[in-house]
Amino acid sequence: MDSNPTSLSIAFIGASLGPLYLVDPEQGACSQLLEAFLIADAEQLGREWPFVDDSEAAALIAQMKQGLGGDPDEMVWEFRRLFAIGPTPKPAPPWGSYYTDREGAICSVATLELRRWLAAQGIGQAAGDGKVEDHVGHMLTLMSWMALNAPNLLPEFLSRHFLVWTEHFLGILQDSTAHPFYLGLAALTNASLCGIRDELQLSITYPRFYR
Repeated sequence: MDSNPTSLSIAFIGASLGPLYLVDPEQGACSQLLEAFLIADAEQLGREWPFVDDSEAAALIAQMKQGLGGDPDEMVWEFRRLFAIGPTPKPAPPWGSYYTDREGAICSVATLELRRWLAAQGIGQAAGDGKVEDHVGHMLTLMSWMALNAPNLLPEFLSRHFLVWTEHFLGILQDSTAHPFYLGLAALTNASLCGIRDELQLSITYPRFYR
């Protein structure tokens, strides 16, 4: 396990944000994480949040807390509207391939390239329970795992497979929701990933976006 402070901070970001895109709030699988945000002092957590300006992080965490303190049913339904798999079209699909594939395919060339790259690195179920599709939640979780277990792979993973589409997607997500929790989550995720990009001095070549 890597104990480098930067790697630990990157792992914290992925572990703190990834499940919030993956787990229905009603299911309880991330209830401890949601509770931690709810009871946290926004100013203090903002000062501790890595890669983001203290005041910006505090404001976005406060926005998330506002959403968590509202009607829980509204939050559940907003999660399902935004992220749950089903026949209803999503306003901001959380898969990178959707934005970079001409036809909007969820599993496209970008997804297959990611799978091949992970296989070549010997990364399997331990990193992401076998689900290597380019869903933002899975990739944040994978980023966390990689930061602790294979930090030498992070620059290529981030610059070739993840950060090439996240800023685009997270901007669309912010335009697609009025719920304070998900507005704050999208903005905090974007600020955190941009901060990681700058910390690691990554050069990103962005693909063409079709939507």
